[in-house]
Amino acid sequence: MPTARTGCCGSWRTWVERNWSVGPRNCHPAFLPTCNDGGGAPLIVRLASITGLLILWILTAWLGNDPEVLPMPGALITPFLAEVMSGDLPYHLAMTLIRVLWAFALAMAVGLALGLVMGLFPRVDAWLDPWLVIFLNLPALVLIVLCYLWVGLNETALILAVTLNKIPNVTTIVREGARALDPDLKAMAQVYRMPRATYLRHVVMPQLAPFVAAAARSGVAVIWKIVLVAEFLGRSSGVGFQIHLYFQLFDVVHVLIYSLSFIAVMLLVEWTLLQPWERRVRRWRAA
Repeated sequence: MPTARTGCCGSWRTWVERNWSVGPRNCHPAFLPTCNDGGGAPLIVRLASITGLLILWILTAWLGNDPEVLPMPGALITPFLAEVMSGDLPYHLAMTLIRVLWAFALAMAVGLALGLVMGLFPRVDAWLDPWLVIFLNLPALVLIVLCYLWVGLNETALILAVTLNKIPNVTTIVREGARALDPDLKAMAQVYRMPRATYLRHVVMPQLAPFVAAAARSGVAVIWKIVLVAEFLGRSSGVGFQIHLYFQLFDVVHVLIYSLSFIAVMLLVEWTLLQPWERRVRRWRAA
């Protein structure tokens, strides 16, 4: 690591350009969460895996021989097209995705701020940690029901309930990242009198990026499931509402159509956005 040979701020810009941008390669592996997500698996492997699952579905449906319990995959095509053409599937899918996006953005923003504060200031962490533990262990269903009772059966209650369910997880992950920030890099920034904005951009955020990516991936995986439960219990639109409707009618075909459609969308988000982003911030593993 370079030293402050000038003892003043005169050379910090040159030093930053040559050494500073604390990308993933400069972060010590011990400071970063381990995650082997298999995101780099070839497309052919993923397609083969999905094909195997489809074959298992067909075999199970054939052995069960009861279309009302588990229909063949082909039996979903016609009603799926009917739902798309009527506009019901796109509408309810869009409503759920909007709720997922709102809850995800709020949970990440609040969780990131709380995690940074708790990780950097031990006294704050000592005060807030009991609350964090309580919310981590509070069942999602309890928060959903309480928010509906206190706020009402509306969008605000749903988004609030889902956000409160996810904030503790994001906070915990980001807090560990803040605790693992390299003190030597902080000292170097102080020696060169680096502006706070530059310090946050080139030092703090690159070290936190793997933790934020991990929180985002786990956040999406959890949030969309909780949104479906909240819609199932108290909304009149969305994939969860449709699943509730067809559950009452014991219509397995339409339950599968709405469930698989939303799963397909979330897999698309995972494979095209979240996994590439996480692989990018973990490039240090290849070093």
